[in-house]
Amino acid sequence: MLSTDLQRRLSWVIAVRLVISTTLLGWATLLQIRTPGVETGAFYLLIALTYGLSVLYGLSLRFVGRWRWLVDLQLICDALIISAFIAFTGAINSYFASLYFLPIFAAGSLQLRRGALTVALLTGLIYVALVIFQYQDLPLVPPWLHAPATPLPAGRVAVYTVVINVFAFFAVAFLAGSLAEGVRIAGVRLERASTELAHIQAMNQHVIDSLTSGLATTDYDGRVLTFNRAAEEITGQAAVAAVGRNLTDVLHLPEDFMASLEADLEPGQSRRADFPYRAAQGGTIDLGISAAHLLTPAGRAGFLFTFQDTTSVRKLERDARMQSRLAAVGEMAAGIAHEIRNPLASISGSIQILRQELQLSEDQGLLMDILMRESERLNGIITSFLAYARPQRFAITRLDLGRLLRDAAVLLRNSGDLAEGHVIESTTPPDSVWYEADEGQLRQVVWNLASNGLRAMPDGGRLRLSVIQEAPLDGAEAGNVVLAVEDEGIGIPPEELDSVFQPFHGSFAKGSGLGLAIVHRIVTDYHGEIQVTSKPGAGTTVRVRLPGQAVGV
Repeated sequence: MLSTDLQRRLSWVIAVRLVISTTLLGWATLLQIRTPGVETGAFYLLIALTYGLSVLYGLSLRFVGRWRWLVDLQLICDALIISAFIAFTGAINSYFASLYFLPIFAAGSLQLRRGALTVALLTGLIYVALVIFQYQDLPLVPPWLHAPATPLPAGRVAVYTVVINVFAFFAVAFLAGSLAEGVRIAGVRLERASTELAHIQAMNQHVIDSLTSGLATTDYDGRVLTFNRAAEEITGQAAVAAVGRNLTDVLHLPEDFMASLEADLEPGQSRRADFPYRAAQGGTIDLGISAAHLLTPAGRAGFLFTFQDTTSVRKLERDARMQSRLAAVGEMAAGIAHEIRNPLASISGSIQILRQELQLSEDQGLLMDILMRESERLNGIITSFLAYARPQRFAITRLDLGRLLRDAAVLLRNSGDLAEGHVIESTTPPDSVWYEADEGQLRQVVWNLASNGLRAMPDGGRLRLSVIQEAPLDGAEAGNVVLAVEDEGIGIPPEELDSVFQPFHGSFAKGSGLGLAIVHRIVTDYHGEIQVTSKPGAGTTVRVRLPGQAVGV
């Protein structure tokens, strides 16, 4: 960088030298035309020498960064050529003494104050030497150049002229050096300020890009001005595609959203709203958007929007509400169990006795059978209620989940839910998948999910049971296990996916409506998670992910 700057300044010096040489050439030519017989050969010789040296200087530009003495050589050659001009034009009587200012200025620009003072000293010594030689009748130029003879001024005048010129040389050197030093310091400060400004701008950009929330700014017409990296990740749209478009189009906002902000949003306040967003990769996510005025020193310049993908938060809120409802149902079940079960047992026992002792007609016997079946069904509902409300872990053992699935498949093939056209498959790894849990509870999880899968295929279909052992994460002793139940049934509408685990939400005629609620309760107790994916008319897949190390068992 320093070498490049020196080359640039030296190029300017060479250009100025050529301009002055051309000016002198024109002056000499004009003088010869107007005053024939005037000897100008020395001028042409010196100007030609200046042109030749300038060419050499230009060729040596690439080497000045490595050999700084080339700069000193140029300045010395300039001082000598100017001295030759002055000697030829009468030394003390020469009008070209001011040309010494040029190498002094050049030295100040190239080598700052010390360089300028050094060249000023050199030119002053040469100038004094020329005047001394002139007054000692020593030849200043070769005789063959025919230098014009001019009368010399008095000694006092000569001394005064020399002192004034030498003083001017040093004054110009000091001024040029000071200006060059000031320019250099200002340049350093400017470069430092530019660097700091660039760092601040980069830091601001890093801060904006490091935000986990989407950030967008718009003008008052709603056109996007900035769009940070998190906004790109949330929306799936590149900043270059979003900038310049209306924010309502970018974030799929209502048409009147921007108009309402302009009309109602006060300075210093913000507004929060939630909107669905149709993601580019498919599906819909929830966006939580906060809007505020974009304030600058000149006043309000537009709007500032921050937004987040709140889909998982909304799901957690729904799960929390469901857990609250389930807890309330559990407490209710525990309270009413004894109030209902004992009278129900008495009623069922009484009906059995009456059925045996009384002589009943065919219709009366049918009614008694209906009462017995409904009593048994009601007792089953209460039993499921209690299993859901107060789950017990009776025997924690080390069990093979692969064997558990294979046994469940055998039982399902011989269950009452199996219909013509049903095919049950179990996919398990060749090696055992060991897990520590209550075997009865995990059997109930698989059985409830599989039973629902069979009921979802009234016209037949394939039911697949599978288990996967995931690789352990860093620092974990064992990987998670995933139990999957996949059917080809009627599927679940998207709006009902979040409520399938609520009690009595069952959509099948047979069953208590508590099967999936019990599954959710057991899996939650094991700190696991359930993922349901379904497409109406194409089937449903339920994946139960259990932690590799059972928690709280």
